[in-house]
Amino acid sequence: MPADTPRDVDAELLREWPLPASDGDKSERGTVLVVGGCRQTPGAVVLAAEAALRVGAGKVQVATAADAAPALSVLVPEAYVEALPVLASGDLAAAGAERILELAEAVDVVLLGPGLGDAECARMLLERVVPHLDAAVVIDALGTAYLTGNLEGVRHLRGRILLTPNATELAETLQMPESEVAADPLGAVRRLSEETGSVVLGGGEESCIATPHGDSWRHDGGAPGLATAGSGDVKAGVVAGLMARGAPPEQAAVWGTWTHGRAGEVLDDEMPGFLARDLCQRIPRELAAVERSSGG
Repeated sequence: MPADTPRDVDAELLREWPLPASDGDKSERGTVLVVGGCRQTPGAVVLAAEAALRVGAGKVQVATAADAAPALSVLVPEAYVEALPVLASGDLAAAGAERILELAEAVDVVLLGPGLGDAECARMLLERVVPHLDAAVVIDALGTAYLTGNLEGVRHLRGRILLTPNATELAETLQMPESEVAADPLGAVRRLSEETGSVVLGGGEESCIATPHGDSWRHDGGAPGLATAGSGDVKAGVVAGLMARGAPPEQAAVWGTWTHGRAGEVLDDEMPGFLARDLCQRIPRELAAVERSSGG
């Protein structure tokens, strides 16, 4: 197959590319730090944290808006929850960067972005965080505002960085019309991958994955119900959890895309009108089914 031809993401591909084992104690299965949320959208980090745990991450920490932190510690009792300072608007304040970096020193994967409410506030916070990180990193949602006009900003993380923008965020990051992204999502994903040195999982109805080395994959599965609030937060948590288990960014992106899409298909048949939180319950079943069929 020519290098510029993307491979389809399907169960056969996953069976040929088994994930790292998910056995061992919680420390051996990696720790994920989820940074995000704001006063108005605290649920995003809950979805991401639960998804990371359900696909096999050993431990999860959540750093989020101080207003919401006490409630979130009850909603996700399995996680350590850190309260970060917020602005009058409810957005995370850049003053929380130092504490985020302290937490990041002891984790395997840092997921930045779920539930952030304002692009400029997100950029200001991540400018104080990302250049100093030495863990594997996933940048999701409005966290990608850090890269707009700053595509070199994650080069130091090469080999350990995954970007997960939706179509709108992909267009904003590349500073190009969203119509052009819609016309050629794979081309846009490849461009962002090349210019940032990152693995990129992006697109809209069709998910595309590209690496800086020229490898690429495409997945057009899933279900209409996946276009629901919080679905992307779940997907980001899944890929972060798989990376915590030891999967490289491109493998986490491929497996995460397929299991997220497959879970959506099953739920769409069983319970039309499903919510993002329902994906957290279904995804581990689909993941386990493929791992069993591959002898993983």
